Amino acid sequence: MKDNRYTLRALALMLGYPGAELRANLPQLLDAIDKEAVVPAARRDELRTLAAELTRQDPMEVEARYVETFDRGRATSLHLFEHVHGDSRERGPAMVDLTQTYEKAGLLLAPEELPDHLCVVLEFASTQPPKLAREFLGEMAHILTAIFSALVQRGNPYAAVLGAVLELAGQRVQAVHIAEDEPMDESWAEPEAFGGCSTKGQAKPGDVQPLHFVRKSPQTQGVTA
Repeated sequence: MKDNRYTLRALALMLGYPGAELRANLPQLLDAIDKEAVVPAARRDELRTLAAELTRQDPMEVEARYVETFDRGRATSLHLFEHVHGDSRERGPAMVDLTQTYEKAGLLLAPEELPDHLCVVLEFASTQPPKLAREFLGEMAHILTAIFSALVQRGNPYAAVLGAVLELAGQRVQAVHIAEDEPMDESWAEPEAFGGCSTKGQAKPGDVQPLHFVRKSPQTQGVTA
C-alpha cells in the first residue's frame, strides 16, 4: 500500500482555519498531495479549485465562511463525536479513550486541541502505517460521509477534502440526503428544570467507554452523488 502520510497531513491543514499562513502554504500542500498521488486526479483538481478560492477571495470573507461552515451547526461540525454522542454523557469518556490512543502512539495534544476534531484525527492517522490509517479512518466512514454529504448539499467546496479523506479510507464516495440542522435558537434553548439541565448525564469518574465510532439512528436515505 502506497505511503499517504503527507497527503493526510496536507488534508488536515487544508481543513484548518484559513488564516494568512495557511493560504500562503496551499501550493506546497497541493504539491505534497500530487507527489504521493494516492488521491484520484479528479479529486486533486477539486482540491486545487478549493485552494484557488481560498487565495483569490477576500480573506475576511474566506474566514467568515469557514466559521459559518464548521462552527455554526452539527451537520458540518469537524468534531466527530458531536455526530455520534452530541452532548450526551458518553462523549467525555470517548474523548478520554481517544486521547489515550493518541498518547500510546506518541502523539500529545496541545491544551486547546480536542481529540475528536478531524484535523487531529488526520494528523494521528498520518503517523500510522498506511494499512492501519486506512482501517482507522474506515471506522468513522459513516460520520465522514454525513459531513461530506452536508457540504455537497450546500455546494461548499470543502466537500473535496472530505471526499479525499473517504477515498483514503477505502470508501465509496457517495452523498446521502442529510436533514437540515435545527434552528440555532432551538438548539441553545434552556432545558426544563431538572429534566434536561446541562449536567444531566455527566460522565462519572471511572466510567469506561470503548473506543468505537458507532452509527447513529439513520436520518438519511442514499442518493447518487
